[in-house]
Amino acid sequence: MEQLWPWLTAALLLLLLLVQLSRAARFYAKVGLYCLLCMFMSAVASVVCLLRHGGRTVDNMSIISWFVRSFKYVYGLHFEVKGRRKLEVNSPCVIISNHQSILDMMGLMEILPKRCVQIAKRELMFLGPVGLIMYLGGVFFINRQRSRTAMSVMADVGKHMVRDNVKVWIYPEGTRNDNGDLLPFKKGAFYLAIQAQVPIIPVVYSSFSSFYNVKTKLFTSGTIKVEVLDAVPTTGLTNDDVTELMDTCQKAMRSTFLEISRTPQENGAPEEPGYQPAQ
Repeated sequence: MEQLWPWLTAALLLLLLLVQLSRAARFYAKVGLYCLLCMFMSAVASVVCLLRHGGRTVDNMSIISWFVRSFKYVYGLHFEVKGRRKLEVNSPCVIISNHQSILDMMGLMEILPKRCVQIAKRELMFLGPVGLIMYLGGVFFINRQRSRTAMSVMADVGKHMVRDNVKVWIYPEGTRNDNGDLLPFKKGAFYLAIQAQVPIIPVVYSSFSSFYNVKTKLFTSGTIKVEVLDAVPTTGLTNDDVTELMDTCQKAMRSTFLEISRTPQENGAPEEPGYQPAQ
């Protein structure tokens, strides 16, 4: 064992040197730390949730949120939130937001209202402590490879929302997107809102590109602007209105996204070669 220490010390020093000299090394080191934090905090939070509530319940989300909000101090991220009070409703609703990167979880937990859970792909349930804490928090898992199963789960979600007074958070783009704009929306969130006859509350996060960029391996501190838009009612709407409702929300969110992403963020990072700002 004593013979290993010089090699371990040398490897650690080499890693520290690479992090100081290489942007890519710093990027992967920070992403790796983020993944380790997720695993560690999920394991600790799972124990707290089990001790506090004994099992799977939406009430665990407040505990999970507390742990995840601490990540921003590690990475020097600051959130500027406009319209937070619009989420403070005592009735079920569907909350939709844009989806950019692995950092979205921090943004979600920063403003997560009471009695709110997410809809996530089924594969996440098998990510060890992360899957466990999501299960304990009451997250609804959907198998996106089987449309019938997904539709059945969404129908159950609608009933659960109304019966237990739960809010549901969905990413209508369906996948992460860092191209400086919004992807076309999928219809699931809007079918759910209409079937349950509950309002939709859009939430928009500004572009992360000035401080987090996978293509250029940039990962620094920065400010994320968040704007909660006015609720969109669905009372009286039917499935025939899904497309119009979806387009209305997408246009409002895209306009807001381009507006709040227009101003350079506080970290002062220079624009990278090949980076195209939102137009």
